[in-house]
Amino acid sequence: MSETPSLRLRQRGARAVTLVLAIAAVIVVAAGGLTWAELGELSTTTVPVLAFVLSMTIVAELASVAGVFTVLAGHLALWGRGRVTVLWALVLVMIVLITAFMSLDTTAVLVTPIIVVLARRIGLSPLPFALATVWLANTGSLFLPVSNLTNLIAGDTFGTAPADFIGFLWAPALASVLITIGMLTIVYRRSLTGRYRLDTPTEAPDRLLLMIAMVVVGLLVPLLVSGIDVAVVAGGAAAVLLIAFAIRNRGALSFGLVPWRTLGFAASLFVLVQAAHSHGLAAVATAAAGTGDDFVGLLQVAAVGALGANAVNNLPAFMALAPVAESPLRMGALLIGVNLAPLVSPWASLATLLWHQRLKSLGVEISWRRYALLGAVLAAVLVPITVVALWAAAAGG
Repeated sequence: MSETPSLRLRQRGARAVTLVLAIAAVIVVAAGGLTWAELGELSTTTVPVLAFVLSMTIVAELASVAGVFTVLAGHLALWGRGRVTVLWALVLVMIVLITAFMSLDTTAVLVTPIIVVLARRIGLSPLPFALATVWLANTGSLFLPVSNLTNLIAGDTFGTAPADFIGFLWAPALASVLITIGMLTIVYRRSLTGRYRLDTPTEAPDRLLLMIAMVVVGLLVPLLVSGIDVAVVAGGAAAVLLIAFAIRNRGALSFGLVPWRTLGFAASLFVLVQAAHSHGLAAVATAAAGTGDDFVGLLQVAAVGALGANAVNNLPAFMALAPVAESPLRMGALLIGVNLAPLVSPWASLATLLWHQRLKSLGVEISWRRYALLGAVLAAVLVPITVVALWAAAAGG
């Protein structure tokens, strides 16, 4: 489907915002808002993160072109055996796994159109599946360091290995997904009964490319939690697929594979927020987020993170508050706020913006009023319960 005028307008607006942020970051550096030492320290932390985002985006895009996600969605319809409830469960599992292992932005960009097309092909409303995609993209992004950009930045707080991150945050991550699935199923319970017509799985145009991409993605999943540097793992996977496509389908390779806007947006925010911290933001953040590892202190930092994410965006909210999340418990609470709660405003996370762009291009209309209302209810339930899960798991450990 061709792009609508409103979609093109939003895309131009997003490009303009990224350009303004980039210009502001350049001005801040040129004016001495950050010393060279501070800039070097910031680069040490953020360049590997941005390299990972670049590599994973290439992997996800090329895997999609090869047909990995489309073929998977088609087989889900067959595995559901015509029962809507079974298909619903399979789709939810797929969304959670892709979010956990390939990031929430991958889910928003690549899974959204596949799920919408799948629902339409078998005669179901795409709305329950579309909302499940964006909600679980956000609320399922607490399992692994690779699930969210904020996790990657915060990862060393919990330890150097992915197992350290999982061991600390498994309880709130699991609680978040279960609560989200429960609310989705309650809201759309009337649409999730009955049967649907079976459909023939889509065949990939190049089976060899499909097999290579499936092997790469299959190996990527365990390697990302093996303890090897995730930027190295993702970079290797991207290199394999780039070589395969250069041989089999060179036309799919273009500069458009590089997520220029995402990289520019994130890099600019890193610079601007770091400069703000060097000039007084830290005091403001401390006053708002409080201190202490007791339950009230954890709930406070999570709530402030949630409010900041929905007011501005989860990445700048995290960057502003990360220095006052000085312990693993407080960092976990902050991740709860900025990862799980961006469910109310359209701009709360990049994944939500990308999801909405995909829906508009597919002609799927949503009510932002209903979206915000349902998201506010879910966030109000999620944040305190997952903070309890974090606090209880830490106390039990």
